[in-house]
Amino acid sequence: MKNVQKGFTLIELMIVVAIIAILAAIAIPQYQNYLIRTQVSEGMNLADGNKTAVSEFYNNTGRWPSTQTSAGLPAVTSVTGKYVTQVDASTDKGKITATFGGAEVNSKISGKKLVLSATDNGGSISWSCKTSAGTDVPDAYLPTSCRS
Repeated sequence: MKNVQKGFTLIELMIVVAIIAILAAIAIPQYQNYLIRTQVSEGMNLADGNKTAVSEFYNNTGRWPSTQTSAGLPAVTSVTGKYVTQVDASTDKGKITATFGGAEVNSKISGKKLVLSATDNGGSISWSCKTSAGTDVPDAYLPTSCRS
């Protein structure tokens, strides 16, 4: 009587391990990029919260705020997040800067800045966050509207 073989052979197991390794080599870097983009979106959300106050200040006075408090915003260091150490609307005229840092932020964006830059278009203010506006976060991690 013939013995029936059960289970996987060594070659079949090696093929399965190789397939899993290939899938992991593709998936892990993509997941890392996703996590970094999530961290950048926190900076965008925190900076977005200041756009209205800065725009209103400009529309009322005809100039950009020189300090956070003049625009009715809290102190620079009080607007923070898990990945953002500060949001500053007073460093440069018409710019809101979110600086990434902290223990949990990815090293690829640690110390980098997301800058929202305002432009007066004849009474209508538009905002840009592209690298030409001063953003030094790599394009791959920026929201689609901010990519160069």
